[in-house]
Amino acid sequence: MAKLAFILGIRPDIIRASLVLKRLFVQNKHEIVFIWSGQHYSDNLKEVFFRDLDVPRPTIELGATGENDAEVASDILRKLYPVLEQLKPDAALFLGDTNTVVGCIAAAQLNIPIVHFEGCWHSYDWRMPEDKYRTLIDILSDVIYTYFPEYKYQGIVGGLNPKAIVVTEGNPIVEIIDTYYTKKKDEFEKMATPEFFSSQGIQKGEYYLMTCHRRENVHIRRSFENILKLIGSTPRKIYFPASYRTQKVIKEYGVTLPPNVIMVDPVGYTEMVLLMTNSRGVITDSGTVVEETCYLQIPCIQMRKATERPQVYDVGSNVKFDPDKIEDYPPEVVLRKLESLVGKTWPNPMGDGKTSDRIADDLLARLDRPDGFRTHRREDYHLWTDRSYREDGLS
Repeated sequence: MAKLAFILGIRPDIIRASLVLKRLFVQNKHEIVFIWSGQHYSDNLKEVFFRDLDVPRPTIELGATGENDAEVASDILRKLYPVLEQLKPDAALFLGDTNTVVGCIAAAQLNIPIVHFEGCWHSYDWRMPEDKYRTLIDILSDVIYTYFPEYKYQGIVGGLNPKAIVVTEGNPIVEIIDTYYTKKKDEFEKMATPEFFSSQGIQKGEYYLMTCHRRENVHIRRSFENILKLIGSTPRKIYFPASYRTQKVIKEYGVTLPPNVIMVDPVGYTEMVLLMTNSRGVITDSGTVVEETCYLQIPCIQMRKATERPQVYDVGSNVKFDPDKIEDYPPEVVLRKLESLVGKTWPNPMGDGKTSDRIADDLLARLDRPDGFRTHRREDYHLWTDRSYREDGLS
């Protein structure tokens, strides 16, 4: 029996990995150890997502904490190392670009093969810690799952071993939406009562849903104030489930939200999808949300300088707003563009709904092989130290 440590830490991780985790947990040939870092810890950032998505509970919870990125990341690294040292897994899998993926250093120090779920992505906005984290884990990874060939090319250009990169030919958000929303659409329609929306202070189909959490938007005051100018430039209600970090920054800045904004605490996945699918449009800086809105045919403003998901612009589902350059993206113009998308449709660029199965199948096949995660180790990719390479006169 082989052993895989599957390490996650934030609510989008639960969404993206939910179906892969389920596939891995229903088999009994190999041991799957689900480790939760503790980066997201409150009920509405964690427990409600396990419930809504029916995801198996973590096997181990690290309880890592901190007041800033450095403290959280270092606490994850400190607490994960002894766990991995004791478990001795055949591989350690991390997802995405969060503080939790810094834990890959612990796996590297213990010579445990590293798997990166959702690799080779870059926005090339170096203000973002996420872009730095992706660079770190991709370099250390033995196996990298990336969604499309263009991402593999991006990784190769960045110096990654092409043999380590597995293209999944799609984004798992497609089958996640199909599983948790499309197949249950009747249930969602029953929940979408006038009473539900009036209790939130909004009217079905007449509000914009908003999320905003990225550090380059929230912790750069000028950018955040430009976001407030954007959302204050529409007469429509803005329903804003705000992360606790964003709420804290709002208090620290002492800023007043525009009168059309209704700010609430974070909500669970079911409620988020309900609010999203009954909105007039979405305003967000979340990568997961722009994918969901694209697939669900919901108009969206993406509040980013650059994105790892250019497909949403390719098909025209998203309108760009760069909070750092409001003069190039006048709020009134951006909002008019959002309104122009209402009622329109666009092609699905996200995949065929089989990505989670492809990833789970590949993981299980590798667990079946003694060297399944070491086939393309970095030390096997050694052009500059290979003497025969020099003798060929190619150095």
